[in-house]
Amino acid sequence: MTATELAQVEEAARKFKDDYNRTKTEIQKMVVGHEEIVDGVLTCLFAGGHALLEGVPGLGKTLLIRSLSEALHLGFSRIQFTPDLMPADVTGTTIVVDAEHGREFQFRKGPLFAQIVLADEINRATPKTQSAMLEAMQERSVTVGGETHVLDRPFFVMATQNPIEQEGTYPLPEAQLDRFFFKLLVGYSSRGELAEILNRTTTGATIDVQPVLDGPAILAHQDLVRRVVIAPHIQDYAVRLVLATHPGGDLAPPIVNQFLRFGASPRAAQTLVLAGKVRALLDERGNVSIDDIRGVMLPAMRHRCLLNFEGEAEGKTTDEILQNVVDTLPVDVQMQTA
Repeated sequence: MTATELAQVEEAARKFKDDYNRTKTEIQKMVVGHEEIVDGVLTCLFAGGHALLEGVPGLGKTLLIRSLSEALHLGFSRIQFTPDLMPADVTGTTIVVDAEHGREFQFRKGPLFAQIVLADEINRATPKTQSAMLEAMQERSVTVGGETHVLDRPFFVMATQNPIEQEGTYPLPEAQLDRFFFKLLVGYSSRGELAEILNRTTTGATIDVQPVLDGPAILAHQDLVRRVVIAPHIQDYAVRLVLATHPGGDLAPPIVNQFLRFGASPRAAQTLVLAGKVRALLDERGNVSIDDIRGVMLPAMRHRCLLNFEGEAEGKTTDEILQNVVDTLPVDVQMQTA
């Protein structure tokens, strides 16, 4: 990239940051606290990825995603996942209808045909139904009865799930987890935040969220994200972070070899780079830094690493292991040439 092109990216970064902050402000009219979670969801939005929010019921996960949909000029649908939900209830189905020249087959679209899809409590449906989301999340298309239907862009799946220790939950398949850009852990509100929640919800106050962005603007921002420069040694750091999570690999620290069954996939490296580029734009920079990569490492990789039996028995978490990877992985190393 030339100096002129870099300057153009940095100039466009100001508009990007303004739109990001305007969207965030609208969400925060409804959502009290959880700033890190809001930033994570918006990073997914502007990078073009899907978000998975995990937390016990009642913490505002659904409210956050619904507030995001109200802040955008995009088609929105909500799917409440339950044990009796069938794949056709999500994707749609082919039915027989009366036509002018007799009966014919007609495809009726399911709720997946929207631009923002709220998959509420996604892990309360059976794995068969969960897997109905795979093609849409990866290919942005749905195939029913041998016919492929392309989804409108931009397309986002914003899913919520309860911890797997909760009654009536099914673990998400690893292949589906890998298709989520970020996994965000939603915690409890503080004393002050709870007081503000009560002030907003028990006094009859009316809160109006205004739409601030439409589809073309979001797609333009996604294109801008991909124009941000990443230096070879910083990209190599992201690659080494992923390789360091592979048990038995040359870069794996002892804690990985001891407690992980398998590590992060190539999608994790893509996520690190794209999310790092979003952070760079928010700082009005046209290039990614090491701190940008480190700042997105946990939400980008925590769901892509699986504990082995020993790790589960010892009560380890993937966050703990990944933090050790970051703490022990050298930043400056000699790059290998092919």
